[in-house]
Amino acid sequence: MPALPTLVTALVSALSKLPGIGPRSAERLALHIVQTDAGFVKQLAEALVAARERIQSCQNCGGLTEEQPCAICADPRRDASLVSIVERATDILSLEKSGTFRGRYHVLGGKISPLNGVGPEDLRIAELERRLKTEPIKEVILALGTDVEGDATSYYLARRLTSEGIKVTRIAHGLPAGSGLEYADDLTLSRALEGRREMQ
Repeated sequence: MPALPTLVTALVSALSKLPGIGPRSAERLALHIVQTDAGFVKQLAEALVAARERIQSCQNCGGLTEEQPCAICADPRRDASLVSIVERATDILSLEKSGTFRGRYHVLGGKISPLNGVGPEDLRIAELERRLKTEPIKEVILALGTDVEGDATSYYLARRLTSEGIKVTRIAHGLPAGSGLEYADDLTLSRALEGRREMQ
């Protein structure tokens, strides 16, 4: 089979850097793109550029938004006394799909991982502590993964936050061990939130 044209090879290479897209999928996508309607390709390119340019982190919770603050933080119907701590902004989407949680969120931006050079000072913990002083937060729900780093981060936060007089709970371990929120279905997430327990 003849080699792919250079531009198609470059497109395959770019697409294969996306999460969940292997070399074969990247090749299929690239070939589809170069053979499809030019109007669709232009629309796709414009949507990609617009999303990248306009989507930003909420200055309050760290979630993805077009406006400040995000829709969740600005919603007066959300329970401001409950804040769920998540690792990444995309974890908010997973919890929102469960339809169970009606509080607000705080994105840490990672988890403590000494092997990878990530310490507490590298996470958005100081921002969380500022929120605890200015918002009527009574309970912090730790909704982190159940891998070693997630457990270490949860225990660190529990010790640090309980000293401030905040109730700290953790979602129940209905999540598969060693995985993140993006792999759990809606029912599992819903039960995990309902079965949360206080950390000691």
